[in-house]
Amino acid sequence: MVVVVVAVLGALASNASASQLVDRNATAIKLEVNAKGEALLTYKAHGKQKHVLAWGALNAIAPTKSRQQLAFKLDYAGGWGKYHTDYWKTFKSSCGAYDGPKLAWFVTGCTASDGSFWALQAWQRMLPNYGVAASPTQTVWELRLSHWTGELPVLTIDTDWAWHQWDHLFGTLTYNSRPVYGFKATPGGNPLDTFGRNIYVDTYNSVYGTGWKRENSFLTHTNTGVFCYSVNPHGSHPSGKGTQYRATVEGPGVTPDVMWQGAAPGAYDKAADVLANDEIAQLGDGQCHGN
Repeated sequence: MVVVVVAVLGALASNASASQLVDRNATAIKLEVNAKGEALLTYKAHGKQKHVLAWGALNAIAPTKSRQQLAFKLDYAGGWGKYHTDYWKTFKSSCGAYDGPKLAWFVTGCTASDGSFWALQAWQRMLPNYGVAASPTQTVWELRLSHWTGELPVLTIDTDWAWHQWDHLFGTLTYNSRPVYGFKATPGGNPLDTFGRNIYVDTYNSVYGTGWKRENSFLTHTNTGVFCYSVNPHGSHPSGKGTQYRATVEGPGVTPDVMWQGAAPGAYDKAADVLANDEIAQLGDGQCHGN
């Protein structure tokens, strides 16, 4: 399951959702932030020099059907859409060195004069499932912008065994101690609102090949933020059992993306499985069951 998010590369300011996609395969990346709470991103992509002005969002709100999740306004003309001038040429940054929490997929960041944090991360969200060879459009590195104060989203994952044999991952995604989830999605798992989040799981040194390969992605469950996934054969695809697993998820609103990484559970252990089954039951989610 792959979530497709398209960046609008127009001259005027635009709204977008998610912990925000700015562009793809960017290089020579620079982040500046001024005292007005605006960020200027300067980078090269698609053979061109880019200047993108971002503003208007901080942190995230809890899932609700009454409004959309918070999102930046993005001006891909470097401020012309907002100010009708070459604003990027006179942009004055007041952002200090980044001293916030350690982030996965970190590219650059800074600490604003108001104490809030800004960061850019880049990772390959679009990789195909089950270690299938990726096309050029699937191997892109997405450049994503965040702006936050306080705690990061929390991705908690434990492992055990499904049907006493297949590696099994289960856990929760929360923000400010509240579950992160969406209300609508396609049958294939693509969110149809601005709150839904997919967990992107990679497997290491599996039958798919050496190194990290994409295993699958799946939604957190509505109302609970819980998820569970078995690394068993899927159709014609063999089990992607690896020696390690990692999972990345877009933060809610404009909070940073977070990642978990851990070892595979190893050979089946009945006593450990009983304890894990109790943990799953305590999650209180009817879609996730122990053996």
